[in-house]
Amino acid sequence: MIRVLVIDDSPLMCKILTNILNSDPDILVAGVANNGKEALELVPCLKPNIITMDMDMPVMNGFEATKRIMTSHPTPILVVSSAVFKAGTEKVFEAISYGALDVIDKSELELVGDKKSGELLIAKIKFLDGIRSVRKQPANLRKERSPIDLKVPKKKVSDKIIAMVASTGGPQALLEILKRLPEDFPCGIVIVQHITSGFLSGFVEWLNKECKIKVKIGEDSEEIKPGVVYLAPEDVQMRVVEGGRISLSDEPSHRGHKPSGDVLLESIARVYERGSIAVILTGMGKDGAMGMKAVKQFHGKTLAQDEKSCVVFGMPNVAIEMNVVDRVLPLEKMAEEIGMLVKY
Repeated sequence: MIRVLVIDDSPLMCKILTNILNSDPDILVAGVANNGKEALELVPCLKPNIITMDMDMPVMNGFEATKRIMTSHPTPILVVSSAVFKAGTEKVFEAISYGALDVIDKSELELVGDKKSGELLIAKIKFLDGIRSVRKQPANLRKERSPIDLKVPKKKVSDKIIAMVASTGGPQALLEILKRLPEDFPCGIVIVQHITSGFLSGFVEWLNKECKIKVKIGEDSEEIKPGVVYLAPEDVQMRVVEGGRISLSDEPSHRGHKPSGDVLLESIARVYERGSIAVILTGMGKDGAMGMKAVKQFHGKTLAQDEKSCVVFGMPNVAIEMNVVDRVLPLEKMAEEIGMLVKY
Protein backbone atom coordinates (compact mmCIF):
# COMPACT_ATOMS: atom_id res chain seq x y z
CA MET A 1 0.00 0.00 0.00
CA ILE A 2 1.34 3.44 -1.00
CA ARG A 3 0.69 5.88 1.85
CA VAL A 4 0.24 9.49 0.67
CA LEU A 5 0.28 12.74 2.64
CA VAL A 6 -1.72 15.46 0.86
CA ILE A 7 -0.64 19.05 1.58
CA ASP A 8 -2.86 21.88 0.30
CA ASP A 9 -4.59 24.89 1.88
CA SER A 10 -7.72 24.38 -0.23
CA PRO A 11 -10.27 22.01 1.39
CA LEU A 12 -11.76 21.40 -2.06
CA MET A 13 -8.41 20.42 -3.57
CA CYS A 14 -7.67 18.16 -0.57
CA LYS A 15 -11.00 16.43 -1.18
CA ILE A 16 -10.36 16.09 -4.93
CA LEU A 17 -6.88 14.63 -4.39
CA THR A 18 -8.09 12.30 -1.66
CA ASN A 19 -10.97 10.99 -3.78
CA ILE A 20 -8.74 10.41 -6.81
CA LEU A 21 -5.98 8.67 -4.86
CA ASN A 22 -8.27 6.54 -2.66
CA SER A 23 -10.04 5.30 -5.80
CA ASP A 24 -6.99 3.15 -6.50
CA PRO A 25 -6.73 0.01 -4.32
CA ASP A 26 -2.94 0.35 -4.07
CA ILE A 27 -3.02 3.91 -2.67
CA LEU A 28 -4.18 5.26 0.69
CA VAL A 29 -4.31 8.92 1.72
CA ALA A 30 -2.81 8.59 5.21
CA GLY A 31 -3.25 12.24 6.15
CA VAL A 32 -4.00 15.80 5.05
CA ALA A 33 -2.18 19.01 6.01
CA ASN A 34 -3.33 22.56 5.21
CA ASN A 35 0.12 24.20 5.26
CA GLY A 36 3.80 23.37 5.43
CA LYS A 37 4.00 23.70 9.21
CA GLU A 38 1.30 21.09 9.72
CA ALA A 39 3.06 18.84 7.20
CA LEU A 40 6.35 19.00 9.13
CA GLU A 41 4.54 17.79 12.23
CA LEU A 42 2.75 14.95 10.38
CA VAL A 43 5.62 13.53 8.30
CA PRO A 44 7.58 11.86 11.16
CA CYS A 45 4.35 10.44 12.61
CA LEU A 46 2.70 9.19 9.42
CA LYS A 47 5.89 8.20 7.57
CA PRO A 48 4.22 8.59 4.14
CA ASN A 49 5.66 6.93 1.04
CA ILE A 50 4.77 9.97 -1.11
CA ILE A 51 3.84 13.60 -0.45
CA THR A 52 1.75 15.82 -2.74
CA MET A 53 2.81 19.43 -2.14
CA ASP A 54 1.01 22.66 -2.97
CA MET A 55 3.28 25.70 -3.31
CA ASP A 56 1.19 28.74 -2.35
CA MET A 57 0.04 28.20 1.27
CA PRO A 58 -0.22 30.33 4.42
CA VAL A 59 1.99 29.88 7.53
CA MET A 60 4.66 27.97 5.56
CA ASN A 61 4.74 27.66 1.76
CA GLY A 62 5.51 24.53 -0.22
CA PHE A 63 9.09 25.48 -1.06
CA GLU A 64 10.07 25.99 2.58
CA ALA A 65 8.26 22.79 3.57
CA THR A 66 10.08 20.85 0.82
CA LYS A 67 13.45 22.19 2.02
CA ARG A 68 12.78 21.16 5.60
CA ILE A 69 11.33 17.75 4.78
CA MET A 70 14.25 16.89 2.49
CA THR A 71 16.78 17.78 5.20
CA SER A 72 15.04 15.90 8.02
CA HIS A 73 12.78 13.16 6.60
CA PRO A 74 13.57 12.75 2.86
CA THR A 75 10.40 11.60 1.10
CA PRO A 76 9.44 11.58 -2.59
CA ILE A 77 7.49 14.80 -3.23
CA LEU A 78 5.12 15.51 -6.11
CA VAL A 79 4.47 19.23 -6.51
CA VAL A 80 0.80 19.94 -7.31
CA SER A 81 0.73 23.45 -8.73
CA SER A 82 -1.02 25.54 -11.34
CA ALA A 83 1.00 26.35 -14.45
CA VAL A 84 -0.92 29.57 -15.05
CA PHE A 85 0.53 31.40 -12.03
CA LYS A 86 3.91 32.59 -13.26
CA ALA A 87 4.85 34.06 -9.91
CA GLY A 88 4.53 30.60 -8.39
CA THR A 89 6.34 28.73 -11.14
CA GLU A 90 9.75 29.83 -9.91
CA LYS A 91 8.99 28.36 -6.47
CA VAL A 92 8.00 25.10 -8.15
CA PHE A 93 11.45 24.74 -9.70
CA GLU A 94 13.19 25.90 -6.55
CA ALA A 95 11.39 23.05 -4.78
CA ILE A 96 12.46 20.66 -7.52
CA SER A 97 16.07 21.84 -7.17
CA TYR A 98 15.84 20.98 -3.49
CA GLY A 99 14.60 17.44 -4.06
CA ALA A 100 10.95 17.46 -5.17
CA LEU A 101 10.74 14.92 -7.98
CA ASP A 102 7.99 16.00 -10.34
CA VAL A 103 5.14 18.45 -10.89
CA ILE A 104 1.53 18.11 -11.99
CA ASP A 105 -0.90 20.83 -13.11
CA LYS A 106 -3.45 21.51 -10.36
CA SER A 107 -5.84 23.35 -12.70
CA GLU A 108 -6.55 20.14 -14.62
CA LEU A 109 -7.25 18.20 -11.44
CA GLU A 110 -9.78 20.86 -10.42
CA LEU A 111 -11.90 19.66 -13.33
CA VAL A 112 -13.47 16.89 -11.28
CA GLY A 113 -14.75 15.05 -14.33
CA ASP A 114 -11.32 14.99 -16.01
CA LYS A 115 -10.62 11.24 -15.78
CA LYS A 116 -7.36 11.52 -17.74
CA SER A 117 -5.79 13.91 -15.20
CA GLY A 118 -6.79 11.62 -12.35
CA GLU A 119 -5.17 8.66 -14.08
CA LEU A 120 -2.02 10.72 -14.67
CA LEU A 121 -1.85 11.63 -10.97
CA ILE A 122 -2.20 7.98 -9.92
CA ALA A 123 0.45 6.92 -12.46
CA LYS A 124 2.90 9.53 -11.17
CA ILE A 125 2.30 8.49 -7.55
CA LYS A 126 2.98 4.85 -8.39
CA PHE A 127 6.10 5.70 -10.34
CA LEU A 128 7.55 8.00 -7.67
CA ASP A 129 6.93 5.36 -5.01
CA GLY A 130 9.84 3.38 -6.44
CA ILE A 131 12.32 6.26 -6.18
CA ARG A 132 14.78 6.65 -3.34
CA SER A 133 14.91 10.19 -1.98
CA VAL A 134 18.24 11.57 -0.82
CA ARG A 135 18.70 13.70 2.29
CA LYS A 136 19.68 17.27 1.40
CA GLN A 137 22.05 19.41 3.39
CA PRO A 138 20.71 22.65 4.90
CA ALA A 139 21.24 25.60 2.55
CA ASN A 140 23.97 27.13 4.71
CA LEU A 141 26.02 23.92 4.44
CA ARG A 142 25.52 23.20 0.74
CA LYS A 143 28.72 23.53 -1.22
CA GLU A 144 28.37 25.70 -4.30
CA ARG A 145 30.63 24.44 -7.08
CA SER A 146 32.52 27.16 -8.91
CA PRO A 147 31.99 27.82 -12.64
CA ILE A 148 34.28 25.86 -14.93
CA ASP A 149 37.26 27.75 -16.35
CA LEU A 150 37.33 27.04 -20.08
CA LYS A 151 40.00 29.43 -21.38
CA VAL A 152 39.26 28.20 -24.89
CA PRO A 153 41.70 29.47 -27.51
CA LYS A 154 40.20 31.86 -30.04
CA LYS A 155 39.59 29.23 -32.66
CA LYS A 156 36.52 28.16 -34.56
CA VAL A 157 34.35 25.81 -32.50
CA SER A 158 31.14 26.07 -34.53
CA ASP A 159 31.83 22.51 -35.69
CA LYS A 160 30.87 21.26 -32.22
CA ILE A 161 27.52 20.95 -30.43
CA ILE A 162 26.33 19.64 -27.07
CA ALA A 163 23.04 17.72 -26.88
CA MET A 164 21.44 16.52 -23.63
CA VAL A 165 18.46 14.29 -22.89
CA ALA A 166 16.76 14.07 -19.48
CA SER A 167 13.49 13.10 -17.84
CA THR A 168 12.64 12.58 -14.14
CA GLY A 169 15.25 14.41 -12.08
CA GLY A 170 16.38 16.30 -15.16
CA PRO A 171 15.61 19.83 -13.97
CA GLN A 172 17.98 19.41 -10.99
CA ALA A 173 20.63 17.77 -13.18
CA LEU A 174 20.44 20.40 -15.91
CA LEU A 175 20.69 23.21 -13.38
CA GLU A 176 23.79 21.60 -11.85
CA ILE A 177 25.48 21.51 -15.27
CA LEU A 178 24.27 24.74 -16.87
CA LYS A 179 24.91 27.03 -13.90
CA ARG A 180 28.61 26.14 -14.13
CA LEU A 181 28.94 27.09 -17.80
CA PRO A 182 30.23 30.59 -18.63
CA GLU A 183 28.25 33.19 -20.53
CA ASP A 184 30.69 32.93 -23.46
CA PHE A 185 30.48 29.13 -23.75
CA PRO A 186 31.99 28.41 -27.18
CA CYS A 187 29.26 26.30 -28.78
CA GLY A 188 25.51 25.80 -28.77
CA ILE A 189 23.61 23.37 -26.55
CA VAL A 190 20.36 21.61 -27.49
CA ILE A 191 18.21 19.77 -24.94
CA VAL A 192 15.20 17.49 -24.72
CA GLN A 193 13.76 17.56 -21.17
CA HIS A 194 10.56 15.60 -20.64
CA ILE A 195 8.43 17.84 -18.44
CA THR A 196 4.77 18.20 -17.47
CA SER A 197 2.83 20.20 -20.06
CA GLY A 198 2.56 23.88 -19.21
CA PHE A 199 5.74 24.15 -17.15
CA LEU A 200 8.43 24.47 -19.84
CA SER A 201 8.34 28.28 -20.06
CA GLY A 202 8.61 28.58 -16.30
CA PHE A 203 11.51 26.12 -16.30
CA VAL A 204 13.36 28.19 -18.91
CA GLU A 205 12.74 31.44 -16.99
CA TRP A 206 14.05 29.83 -13.81
CA LEU A 207 17.20 28.53 -15.53
CA ASN A 208 17.87 31.99 -16.96
CA LYS A 209 17.75 33.48 -13.46
CA GLU A 210 20.08 30.82 -12.06
CA CYS A 211 22.60 30.52 -14.92
CA LYS A 212 25.04 32.84 -16.69
CA ILE A 213 24.56 31.10 -20.03
CA LYS A 214 21.45 32.12 -22.01
CA VAL A 215 18.57 29.59 -22.03
CA LYS A 216 15.58 29.69 -24.39
CA ILE A 217 12.99 27.54 -26.12
CA GLY A 218 14.10 26.53 -29.62
CA GLU A 219 12.33 28.04 -32.64
CA ASP A 220 11.92 26.65 -36.13
CA SER A 221 14.73 27.63 -38.55
CA GLU A 222 16.63 29.35 -35.72
CA GLU A 223 20.41 29.46 -36.06
CA ILE A 224 22.22 27.72 -33.20
CA LYS A 225 24.65 30.20 -31.65
CA PRO A 226 27.55 29.74 -29.22
CA GLY A 227 26.67 30.41 -25.59
CA VAL A 228 22.95 29.66 -26.03
CA VAL A 229 20.96 26.70 -24.69
CA TYR A 230 17.91 25.63 -26.74
CA LEU A 231 15.22 23.46 -25.11
CA ALA A 232 12.84 21.50 -27.32
CA PRO A 233 9.31 22.97 -27.23
CA GLU A 234 6.43 20.89 -25.91
CA ASP A 235 4.71 18.39 -28.20
CA VAL A 236 6.93 18.77 -31.28
CA GLN A 237 10.02 16.98 -32.57
CA MET A 238 13.20 19.06 -32.60
CA ARG A 239 16.13 18.34 -34.89
CA VAL A 240 19.34 20.03 -35.87
CA VAL A 241 19.73 20.39 -39.65
CA GLU A 242 22.47 21.42 -42.07
CA GLY A 243 23.78 24.91 -41.49
CA GLY A 244 23.45 24.53 -37.71
CA ARG A 245 19.77 25.40 -37.52
CA ILE A 246 16.84 24.06 -35.53
CA SER A 247 13.99 22.29 -37.29
CA LEU A 248 10.65 21.74 -35.54
CA SER A 249 8.02 19.36 -36.89
CA ASP A 250 4.56 18.26 -35.82
CA GLU A 251 5.09 14.57 -36.46
CA PRO A 252 4.02 11.55 -34.39
CA SER A 253 5.71 10.50 -31.17
CA HIS A 254 8.97 8.62 -31.68
CA ARG A 255 9.16 5.53 -29.46
CA GLY A 256 6.54 7.15 -27.25
CA HIS A 257 8.17 10.58 -26.96
CA LYS A 258 7.42 14.00 -28.43
CA PRO A 259 9.89 15.65 -28.20
CA SER A 260 12.22 12.70 -28.49
CA GLY A 261 15.81 12.59 -27.30
CA ASP A 262 16.58 9.93 -29.93
CA VAL A 263 15.36 12.21 -32.73
CA LEU A 264 17.51 15.09 -31.49
CA LEU A 265 20.67 13.03 -30.93
CA GLU A 266 20.39 11.21 -34.25
CA SER A 267 20.15 14.59 -35.99
CA ILE A 268 23.27 16.05 -34.37
CA ALA A 269 25.16 12.86 -35.25
CA ARG A 270 24.37 13.30 -38.94
CA VAL A 271 25.08 17.04 -39.07
CA TYR A 272 28.04 17.44 -36.69
CA GLU A 273 29.54 13.93 -36.84
CA ARG A 274 32.82 14.06 -34.81
CA GLY A 275 31.80 17.39 -33.33
CA SER A 276 28.77 15.84 -31.61
CA ILE A 277 28.88 15.60 -27.81
CA ALA A 278 25.85 13.72 -26.41
CA VAL A 279 24.90 13.59 -22.72
CA ILE A 280 22.21 11.30 -21.29
CA LEU A 281 20.97 12.20 -17.83
CA THR A 282 18.58 10.87 -15.20
CA GLY A 283 15.21 9.57 -16.36
CA MET A 284 12.90 6.60 -16.76
CA GLY A 285 12.77 4.49 -19.92
CA LYS A 286 14.97 4.25 -23.00
CA ASP A 287 14.78 7.63 -24.70
CA GLY A 288 18.17 8.80 -25.90
CA ALA A 289 19.93 5.42 -26.00
CA MET A 290 19.51 4.88 -29.75
CA GLY A 291 20.54 8.49 -30.33
CA MET A 292 23.71 7.88 -28.30
CA LYS A 293 24.40 4.90 -30.56
CA ALA A 294 24.10 7.14 -33.63
CA VAL A 295 26.55 9.67 -32.14
CA LYS A 296 29.04 6.86 -31.48
CA GLN A 297 28.66 5.57 -35.04
CA PHE A 298 29.57 9.02 -36.36
CA HIS A 299 32.59 9.14 -33.99
CA GLY A 300 31.18 11.76 -31.65
CA LYS A 301 31.60 11.70 -27.85
CA THR A 302 29.04 10.30 -25.40
CA LEU A 303 28.61 10.83 -21.65
CA ALA A 304 26.16 9.33 -19.16
CA GLN A 305 25.24 10.28 -15.60
CA ASP A 306 26.19 7.62 -13.04
CA GLU A 307 23.68 5.63 -10.99
CA LYS A 308 24.51 7.19 -7.63
CA SER A 309 23.75 10.76 -8.74
CA CYS A 310 20.63 9.85 -10.80
CA VAL A 311 17.12 10.19 -9.45
CA VAL A 312 16.19 7.43 -11.92
CA PHE A 313 18.96 5.43 -13.59
CA GLY A 314 16.78 4.09 -16.43
CA MET A 315 17.86 6.10 -19.48
CA PRO A 316 21.61 6.22 -18.73
CA ASN A 317 21.60 2.54 -17.80
CA VAL A 318 20.09 1.48 -21.13
CA ALA A 319 22.75 3.44 -23.04
CA ILE A 320 25.53 2.01 -20.86
CA GLU A 321 24.29 -1.56 -21.36
CA MET A 322 24.24 -0.94 -25.14
CA ASN A 323 27.95 -0.07 -24.85
CA VAL A 324 27.49 3.33 -26.52
CA VAL A 325 28.82 5.52 -23.68
CA ASP A 326 32.43 6.76 -23.57
CA ARG A 327 32.38 7.91 -19.95
CA VAL A 328 30.04 7.44 -16.99
CA LEU A 329 30.32 10.36 -14.58
CA PRO A 330 28.78 11.69 -11.37
CA LEU A 331 26.69 14.78 -12.02
CA GLU A 332 29.17 17.05 -10.23
CA LYS A 333 31.88 16.13 -12.79
CA MET A 334 29.75 16.52 -15.91
CA ALA A 335 30.33 20.25 -16.53
CA GLU A 336 34.13 19.86 -16.34
CA GLU A 337 34.06 16.93 -18.75
CA ILE A 338 31.89 18.84 -21.22
CA GLY A 339 34.34 21.75 -20.97
CA MET A 340 37.28 19.45 -21.74
CA LEU A 341 35.54 17.98 -24.77
CA VAL A 342 34.75 21.43 -26.12
CA LYS A 343 38.35 22.56 -25.68
CA TYR A 344 40.03 19.75 -27.59
